[in-house]
Amino acid sequence: MKTMSDNSEKTFSNYGVYDLESDLELLLPNTIIKFQRISDNAFSYFRKNSEGAIVEKIIPVKSNNPKIELAPIRPLNHPARRTTHMFLQFDKEIYLSENSAASIFVHCPIEIGIFLVHDSNHDSLDWITCNPLNSRFGLYGSPDTGKLCKYAKVSLATDYDDSNSYLEGVMQIVVENTLSFGQSLSKVVFQITDNAIFYQDSKTIIDGIKITMKKRAAVNIADVKTTSVETDWSMSPTWEDKTASTHMEMGLE
Repeated sequence: MKTMSDNSEKTFSNYGVYDLESDLELLLPNTIIKFQRISDNAFSYFRKNSEGAIVEKIIPVKSNNPKIELAPIRPLNHPARRTTHMFLQFDKEIYLSENSAASIFVHCPIEIGIFLVHDSNHDSLDWITCNPLNSRFGLYGSPDTGKLCKYAKVSLATDYDDSNSYLEGVMQIVVENTLSFGQSLSKVVFQITDNAIFYQDSKTIIDGIKITMKKRAAVNIADVKTTSVETDWSMSPTWEDKTASTHMEMGLE
C-alpha cells in the first residue's frame, strides 16, 4: 500500500498503485476520492474535485486482487479535449548568442489520472486537475490558420526535483542556436502526446524537447523534437495515441 506525502498543512496521497482490498480514500489538493466495496465483485467510486463537481460511479471487478493507479498525465482533458499540442510561454525570454547552445529545466502543467488496473491493462477511470483556474487554451498563429493548444505561462526550474507536486512536472529543454546572430526565445509549441511522463512519490518529470534555431531558405525557424529522459521513476499509463512524427517547426520572432 502506498503512503501519503506532506504538502503544507495537509497530507496528500502519493502517486502509485493501490490495492482495492477494502475501502480506500485518496486526498489531493482540493480533491477527495473514495472507493467503497459494495459487494464481493463491485466498488463504488466517489470524487469531489476542486471546483465542487461530484462524480459517482459503480465499478464491477472480476479480479480477486483489484488495484488502481494514481498517476500524473498530460494536461489535455480540462476544460475539454480539443488538442494534443502544448504552448509554453516562458516567464523570461531565453537569449542565445550565435552558434551556441544551452540546457534549461522548465515547469510544465499536468493533470492526474485514476486508472483501474487488471492484468497488464490500465483502464482510464477518471481524471482531475488540481489547478482549474490556470487550465486554458491558447492559439499559436493567426486566427484563421492558427493551431489550438493548451496554454501555460511557465517558469524555469532548478532541476528534476523542482516539480510542483500535483500541479506541474519538470522537463528539460535543450536550445541550440545555429544562426549567425543572437536570438531570443520566448515560447515553444510541441505535440505533448510524444512526451512520456514519469513519477516518484508526488514528483513528476516529463520527456524533454530539443529546439534548434536555424535558417530555412530565407526564414528563421525553430525545429522542435522530443527527447527521451533516462530515469528509473515509474512511467505513467496513458490513453492517448502517440503521433507518427516526433518533431514540428515554429517561426521565430
